[in-house]
Amino acid sequence: MKKITTLLTVFMMLTAITLTAQEAETAKLLSASGKVIKTGPKAQWDKKVYDMGEIQYRVPKEAEFTLTNTGNEPLFITYAKASCGCTNLKYSKDPILPGKSTTMSVTYNASGNGSFRKTISVQTNADESRTVLQIKGKVIRNEEVDQKK
Repeated sequence: MKKITTLLTVFMMLTAITLTAQEAETAKLLSASGKVIKTGPKAQWDKKVYDMGEIQYRVPKEAEFTLTNTGNEPLFITYAKASCGCTNLKYSKDPILPGKSTTMSVTYNASGNGSFRKTISVQTNADESRTVLQIKGKVIRNEEVDQKK
């Protein structure tokens, strides 16, 4: 009888702990209408592809991507890396407050020739997966500049 009582007590304690943990994990806000509102940051990019068009050889060109926090907690960029050394990134490491935006500046050093497509991998605290941004265009050479060299 003692074993059964002990087992029942342990089972009830584990059930109570599990239910409490689930409630804490799924803490959500309720709107005035009683609908559940998910808490946390939410990342929204203005675009994921930037077409630079035709750019001059050896003339760096800049593109900007805007990131907006549409969630209700601060958003952070936790990782950002370009696919090659010819692409430089500038972005704020400060938190992006709910409803606010920040820009990521991407500068491409046009040292190649012809069409290009470069990627930038970005991760935020809003999602475990990375967002891939892309710049593309075509580097053109000015024949007069090439002949003077």
